[in-house]
Amino acid sequence: MLKVGDKLPAGNLQEFIEVEGNGCSIGPNTFDVAKLTAGKKVAVFALPGAYTPTCSAKHVPGYVEKAAALKAAGVDEIWCISVNDAFVMGAWGRDQKTTGKVRMMSDGNADFAKATGLTLDLAAHGMGLRSNRYSMLVVDGVVKTLNVEAPGKFEVSDADTLLRQAKEARA
Repeated sequence: MLKVGDKLPAGNLQEFIEVEGNGCSIGPNTFDVAKLTAGKKVAVFALPGAYTPTCSAKHVPGYVEKAAALKAAGVDEIWCISVNDAFVMGAWGRDQKTTGKVRMMSDGNADFAKATGLTLDLAAHGMGLRSNRYSMLVVDGVVKTLNVEAPGKFEVSDADTLLRQAKEARA
C-alpha cells in the first residue's frame, strides 16, 4: 500500500475537457501521472464514486470551497480521483461547479487505485472495485501526507485537514 515518502505509481488518469486548448481536445484526455505531478504540489483526494451521498454532499464541495485557500498555501492543482469514466467525472464536475478549482480525474478501470493499494471492494453493493476514500499532498510526484479513511468514514480526508497539512508543509 502507498505510504508517505513513496513516489506515486506510474500510470494514467483521464479528464473530460470542456474547452479545446493547451494541446487538449474536447472530451476525454489521458494524462501521465508522473508528467502531471513533475515539479508541482498537488492536493489529491480520492473517493468511492461520483454522485454518491458523502462524495457529493461533503467531499467534493469541501475542496471546491477551500480551493483558493489551498492554492494560497502553495498547492498548484487539486485532483479528485474516482473509479468512474471520464464522461461521468466531467458531468459530475459540472454539477459540482469544479471548473477552475478541482480537476475531476477518472480512474475508469481502477488501475491507479490498484497500483496504490488503496482499493475498496464494493461488489456486495453492486459497485465493484473502487478507490478507498483518502487525501494526500504530493510534491514532485512524492507523497508527503496521506490520510486514509476507515471504511464508511469521512473524518481525515476532508479539505480542512489537507489545507492544514499544506500550510504546515509550507512553513
